[in-house]
Amino acid sequence: MSTFNIFWFRRDLRLQDNAGLYHALKSGVDVKPIFIFDTEILDKLDDKRDARVTFIYETINKLKTDLEELGSSLDVYYGNPIDIFKKVASDSELKSVYTNSDYERYAISRDSQVKSILASNDKGFHSFKDQIIFEKGEILKSDGTPYVVFTPYKRKWLERLESRKEKDGSGLSYYFKSYPNEKYFENLLSFQGRKVVTLSEMGFEKADVDFPSQTVSQSKIKKYDEQRNYPAIDGTSKLGIHFRFGTVSIREKARKAKSLNDIFLSELVWRDFYSMILQHFPKVEDQSFREKYEAIEWRNNEKEFEAWCNGQTGYPIVDAGMRELNNTGYMHNRVRMIVASFLTKHLLIDWRWGERYFAEKLLDYDLASNSGGWQWAAGCGTDAAPYFRIFNPYTQADKFDKKRQYIKKWVPEEDTDKYVEPIVDHKEARERCLATYKKALNRD
Repeated sequence: MSTFNIFWFRRDLRLQDNAGLYHALKSGVDVKPIFIFDTEILDKLDDKRDARVTFIYETINKLKTDLEELGSSLDVYYGNPIDIFKKVASDSELKSVYTNSDYERYAISRDSQVKSILASNDKGFHSFKDQIIFEKGEILKSDGTPYVVFTPYKRKWLERLESRKEKDGSGLSYYFKSYPNEKYFENLLSFQGRKVVTLSEMGFEKADVDFPSQTVSQSKIKKYDEQRNYPAIDGTSKLGIHFRFGTVSIREKARKAKSLNDIFLSELVWRDFYSMILQHFPKVEDQSFREKYEAIEWRNNEKEFEAWCNGQTGYPIVDAGMRELNNTGYMHNRVRMIVASFLTKHLLIDWRWGERYFAEKLLDYDLASNSGGWQWAAGCGTDAAPYFRIFNPYTQADKFDKKRQYIKKWVPEEDTDKYVEPIVDHKEARERCLATYKKALNRD
């Protein structure tokens, strides 16, 4: 075998418009694609029917088939990436490893170790921006510091987008440019990929879940700003799982969003914003961005948390959201804000408890966005809702589910004697929350 480079698939499970794969294919050396089922991640999953594992497994098998149709294959490993690369790096024909950047604490540590292993074997490690439009140092204030409020960040984001155009006269932003990977597929290495480890061999079972489509109608995106707040309407893209695992290109979807709906584009800018916050302030993985909020004396009542998890709080819109999450792995965006506010403000349960529960259940779980959203709800994050803004679950339901269609779907026993009593009185909970937050925040 002649010299080759590896392309390591991770949060970028597609062949088209894949930045790292493009650079690997253009490197002038044949490219061997690999994927690793990472036991450091998988072993921490308690639910052995975790639908995300099924999604990745099915996607990897399709990716392998697609590569075989191109005359190549996919080497699929199962284990600790550090151990795997210690073996892989010893191959004298390997020149470099290409991949796309990941910004979470674990991923940064893992990649640093892999890079070190490769370097000690005289191999290169090259990573590229792919899952976001702009990363850490690209959108900064004039003094070089990061934005911590969304609106000025978005303004600068849009300015940066327009600052560099394609040279073909199309008027398209350079940053929305697709990578033409298909031009270089002939540089994929021809080899026989190893057999893919099965779900059962990894200790998992197939989840019976209907995964959202990668394609979204233009009419849905055009109406996004009108329909996105109403959970009974199928008005959101449900692309979250595809963004999370890179089965679609963020550049392609953002390019289309810009021409169809500014509010939908704003949602994609929020993804970049929270990713940027995580990159600059890695503590937000498990600490409040606003440090003084660490002084809040959470009640952390385990019975009330269990009631919230199971959709048994006696607040119909909250219970509907939690039951939707538990049954489908999805929760409507507006309802996510309502249930998060309820947990942190009405029940005074630490936002980290809710963040971890969402991390277990959400198909589209993304650490940066999930932490950002929970801290927004709790008032302790960047650009957060003020602590005294406490969602009223009753008025939220009246406003966004007026005909009770969403509630009736998930809480059919509402208005019957079978439905649980509210576990807390709204007015009393609101006053208790305000007093607790004031006490914590007014400390010297």
